Amino acid sequence: MSAPRYLSTRGHAPAVSLDEAIAAGLAPGGGLYVPERLPRIDPSAFDPYGDLAATATTLLTPFFENGALAGALPAICAEAFAFDAPLRPLARADASLLELFHGPTAAFKDFGARFLAACLRHLRNVDAPTLTILVATSGDTGAAVGAAFHRQPGVRVAILYPDGRVSPRQAHQLGSFGDNVHALRVAGSFDDCQRMVKAALNDAALQREVPLSSANSISLGRLLPQMGYYAHASLGGWRRHGTPLDFIVPTGNLGNALACVWARGMGLPIGEVRLACNANSTLPDFFAGADYRPRDAIATLANAMDVGAPSNFERLRWTFHDDEALRRALWATSVDDAAIRATLLRHAHDHGEVVCPHTATALAVLEQTPRRAGHAWAIVATAHPAKFESVLEPLLGHPVPVPPALATMLDRPSRAEPMPADDTAFGQWLRALR
Repeated sequence: MSAPRYLSTRGHAPAVSLDEAIAAGLAPGGGLYVPERLPRIDPSAFDPYGDLAATATTLLTPFFENGALAGALPAICAEAFAFDAPLRPLARADASLLELFHGPTAAFKDFGARFLAACLRHLRNVDAPTLTILVATSGDTGAAVGAAFHRQPGVRVAILYPDGRVSPRQAHQLGSFGDNVHALRVAGSFDDCQRMVKAALNDAALQREVPLSSANSISLGRLLPQMGYYAHASLGGWRRHGTPLDFIVPTGNLGNALACVWARGMGLPIGEVRLACNANSTLPDFFAGADYRPRDAIATLANAMDVGAPSNFERLRWTFHDDEALRRALWATSVDDAAIRATLLRHAHDHGEVVCPHTATALAVLEQTPRRAGHAWAIVATAHPAKFESVLEPLLGHPVPVPPALATMLDRPSRAEPMPADDTAFGQWLRALR
């Protein structure tokens, strides 16, 4: 049997193997790699007693079949999914919190970043030139990638983040690695950072001098493993209650939500998927019937979702092919800063539920969602609240306890280099890095 093939969302590029797609990050011409077709998998194929790593291995096997990484997949999953993603009950009886922040940098990005790092380590030839991993971050991705690749031989990391638009603790994390991990504070928005990364990846002359790849969710190596925790949570709910699990996903660049949609498309017992957005309303406007119109991002309390041109919208459109079918398949709601503050306060004071601002957007959407018999909601908690002390502690009037892994990172010195929001300047910096 031949290995699965992966295509560009924009066409006009040859089909490649998954190994090639992961190594490249971005398809030629700026498109994003997608599977030629989503495989289907029966829920009964999963071990009912398996842990998160076992679920992810079963789920991802069809994507890796007959490829160079197929034999290593169980070990890669064991490394990436070494910590749990528990479902915690909320005060509202039909809802739980899917906690994805128990990894080393206290955010859901740890799963995908560790998976990608393990894949690239297995793919690398010992005599290959140093690979530079580029990552644009609105807060959490960069730290997860930095932790996953820190001191990995043959790899450098360049983290681009919007200066002044991430929380103080996020900024400290981003600059706390040193060695082979470089943090760049860009004088612009996350969308500027994302544009600079894509421009570098699409610069053939630069690539010949400085081999590059990406660790954003534009990389299939980051995106595919994120389906694992949706599969595991939904299978647990299906076995307990015999019904699909509905999800509300805080959404910025759309990678995490797309992983949920793809898991549902593969046959996992997932019901409704609702996207919780902040005041950056590109997606809510589209799902309300407007033309898709990317725009400049605006700064909000839920800074990791401050995205005006979500990259993975291309993949979402590829998944459904027709905008009306896409609008029937998902819902998207905007939550402004006032509603985020009110939700944070209400849940903390009334129920003792302290969450990050991004998770609060999903809780705000839950509060607008009527209860229906047979429906159970999983609210996706994307980051530990302690990462956003500058938002939460003035509201709550008390410190938020810091988990040990985050405390260790915050105790290290931190340094970031200034960078203009300019593609040429970034290219020059990469050439000087050699």
